[in-house]
Amino acid sequence: RGAGYPSEAGLGCSWALNSGENRLTPWSNDPVRDPQGEALYLRDEESAQIWTPTPQPAGDSAACQIRHGAGYTRWRQWSNGLEQELLVFVPINEPVKIARLRLTNKSSRARRITATYYAEWMLGALQSRSRAFVVCDYEANCHAIMARNPWNPEFGERVAFLTSSHRIHSITADRQEFLGREGDRRQPAGLLRWDLGGRVHPGADSCAALQAHLDIEAGGSAEVVFVLGQGDDRAHAETLARRWQEPGHVNSAFEELERHWDRHLGAVRVSTPDPAFDVMINRWLPYQLMASRVQARAGFYQAGGAIGFRDQLQDLLAVLHSGPDRLRAHILTSAARQFEEGDVLHWWHPLIERGVRTRCSDDLLWLPYVTSQYVEATGDVSILTEEIPFLHAPPLSPEEGDRYTNFETTVERFTLFDHCERAVKRGVTQGANGLPLMGSGDWNDGMNRVGLDGRGESVWLSWFAFAAMKGFTGLCRHMQREDLAERWEAEAGRLQQAVEKISWDGEWYQRAIDDHGQPWGSSANTECRIDSIAQSWSVMSGAGAPERARIAVESACRELIREDDQLIRLLWPPFDSTPRDPGYIKAYPPGIRENGGQYTHAAAWLGIALARLGENGRAVRVFELLNPINHALTRDSAERYMVEPYVLAGDISGVEPHVGRGGWSWYTGSAAWMLRFGVEEILGLRLKNGEISIDPHLPGDWSFFEARISSPNGSLHIRVENSGSAEAMIVDGAPHAGPRVAFPDDGSIRKVLLRKSRIQCGGK
Repeated sequence: RGAGYPSEAGLGCSWALNSGENRLTPWSNDPVRDPQGEALYLRDEESAQIWTPTPQPAGDSAACQIRHGAGYTRWRQWSNGLEQELLVFVPINEPVKIARLRLTNKSSRARRITATYYAEWMLGALQSRSRAFVVCDYEANCHAIMARNPWNPEFGERVAFLTSSHRIHSITADRQEFLGREGDRRQPAGLLRWDLGGRVHPGADSCAALQAHLDIEAGGSAEVVFVLGQGDDRAHAETLARRWQEPGHVNSAFEELERHWDRHLGAVRVSTPDPAFDVMINRWLPYQLMASRVQARAGFYQAGGAIGFRDQLQDLLAVLHSGPDRLRAHILTSAARQFEEGDVLHWWHPLIERGVRTRCSDDLLWLPYVTSQYVEATGDVSILTEEIPFLHAPPLSPEEGDRYTNFETTVERFTLFDHCERAVKRGVTQGANGLPLMGSGDWNDGMNRVGLDGRGESVWLSWFAFAAMKGFTGLCRHMQREDLAERWEAEAGRLQQAVEKISWDGEWYQRAIDDHGQPWGSSANTECRIDSIAQSWSVMSGAGAPERARIAVESACRELIREDDQLIRLLWPPFDSTPRDPGYIKAYPPGIRENGGQYTHAAAWLGIALARLGENGRAVRVFELLNPINHALTRDSAERYMVEPYVLAGDISGVEPHVGRGGWSWYTGSAAWMLRFGVEEILGLRLKNGEISIDPHLPGDWSFFEARISSPNGSLHIRVENSGSAEAMIVDGAPHAGPRVAFPDDGSIRKVLLRKSRIQCGGK
């Protein structure tokens, strides 16, 4: 319910319920200056020296140790005769952010230190539309500065607050009074005086600053907690402020936070010969997926708060091992954002239920695709008869590219199967060449002008539509609708023939055909000669002619993988001077993001395709190239990479002078696909009908791996040995026919040993 986004520099920003529409403090999106919307200042009451225990905004020259963990960030610093530890975290399911400061006096005399927490109120989506309307007051009953933005149409009744566990020495809610006319964040004017001034009135440029005194004996320690949060209304805010002023409550909440993430991130634990692989699979990829993509829907480079239709359906496929119920619920939530005609919202804001209807061509097909994957994995056919309404609205007019508003829902409810059927009917279109129409973009939103006039066709969408149709035929048979299954099998076969006839370019598949009948992704093109996803999905869909698909992936590896630069380009050469207009992708400089850089989402698909082709060693090499740990093994490589070495970057630049520079970290769909690439493809651990299927694609130099997969009723402890002997599976000491193993139902651990020959396991 509450969240914050600190950086290594400082406390960053906070929000509640929606990271885009209800920001409590400002989000900067400025990686150069990284201005902080919140700060904790310290002042020595003898010397009047002012500093912060974080590098910004007023860090001193002392070394500072910064640790980012699951759900928290901790700064440790030794300066000014004090050991300083600042812990910031958000308790589970609570709309508050906690900042716990501990100071230890290392000097030989008693010290008095003033701690001042400062927050700039925003209470909306944009400062320019919010700051002037924030109204503050001080509530003595709970020792908190209260703030509300009555002009926020969705969150106007909610009340934000800042409070402390210590008796308050001084306050101000006037930003100019605290920062001074010069706006000096390193030496705020309010800290150059004895107290903060105490101004709290409606006309002020609003902020919240609370000051507390800490008296620390020589060798002693002191602790103070500051709490920033937002309640549903005034009474709720006061209740929260009083509850979280208790240090014991704060400490137990942090312990529960650690237990929560240990439980969630411990659903799949692996041990392989590659420690960097293990770190990402066991901890950071699932944390990046859940914390940034699913819960916060925000990162340093984007804090939108919205749910993308295609985005989170893909994301939550990666939680099948740890949370199939979460995926089930989200499939139904997504189906409720589908219009009667079959198209869907491209994205929407939960709670306020506002979203955008577009002409994007692939969004709707992710519903039957993901539903079929869920049913195959869990065996839960009952989801198909769950009933959900449609959205009701006039279709987009010819003059409309999109429409952003609130939409009504139908009174009548329809089964999920009905929703999937309408998605397939609407989504499987046919252009002049027999391929699906591109619309205003397929998976690559940046190619939004390839089919602007309604005639452009997508080769990638052909592969994906085939996969969605094949998945839907399985759902038809679960519903005993053989008539529909046969119809869509026939349509899938027709499309398969059309894409082979039209799109094979000799060494790879073309990417698209524009409104004028000209190809993109062809050897005849001087820009965008080859595109990765048209090759990888020829394998992933199962639709590509086997020999052609192998040649296509081989071509993609040859043309797009740059070993020396540790990156895998999405397409090449980048769009630059061509008079043709593929869309806003061309507005990116060559080598940036989708335009000739690495787009990590698509790079993971190429690795999956290699694994499915049995190119096991090369598949693992792709994982190594994408693994952020391997981009920061030396100081030079870390300074080139320039983003966090423990979460995936959405893109890496592919043209000098920025080759190897990462961007758009945290909030990227590549985290989910990288997790699936590692667990389901390389290790071969798939959930099928509620059991674990084991079919690894290990490189020849991996002699083994171990995995522990937990379920509510029991666990599997799996060891796979790349032994050189004949294949054999042993379960709890007895031979087992395999390759699937059921979970125990009595809370026990079932031990599984699979021996595979190096020929079977090693690949190329």
